[in-house]
Amino acid sequence: MYRIYMYSLVFAVMAGCASTPPAPPRPETAPVGPARAEALLQVLLTLGVDYSNGGNSPASGFDCSGLVAHVFREAYGIRLPHNARAQSEAGVRVSLSELRAGDLVFYNTLNRPFSHVGIYVGDGRFVHAPKTGAQVRFEQITANYWMRRFDGARRIQAQNL
Repeated sequence: MYRIYMYSLVFAVMAGCASTPPAPPRPETAPVGPARAEALLQVLLTLGVDYSNGGNSPASGFDCSGLVAHVFREAYGIRLPHNARAQSEAGVRVSLSELRAGDLVFYNTLNRPFSHVGIYVGDGRFVHAPKTGAQVRFEQITANYWMRRFDGARRIQAQNL
């Protein structure tokens, strides 16, 4: 029953019905398949987990790349490196206008390229583990802070995504 509730929450988030502020309309209208929904479910299960440098589980907390590695391991059995720069070399490059739920989004937050990573969830939002003292949360991809630091996006190829 809990899983059904979480799936409905995933689709509510994708439809913009959740309690986060709406983003400007985006052209990404592709339906969310079961495999992408599983990744989004894993992302939602991490919301509110504390940031922890080097963390890679809900119990220990997450840093940005640990969050991404955890979600892809749990949703797809894909093992990604626990390093944002290394994750930026996985999968295939996609443009901002081609983003789909489950794509990785990269930012320059430490005065070096690809120093931060999050997971795009649709409707102009991504989820990430931001910094010490904060928790895993949603952000608007179009916010000035994030747009100025955007380094690119990658789509991790897995069967049935």
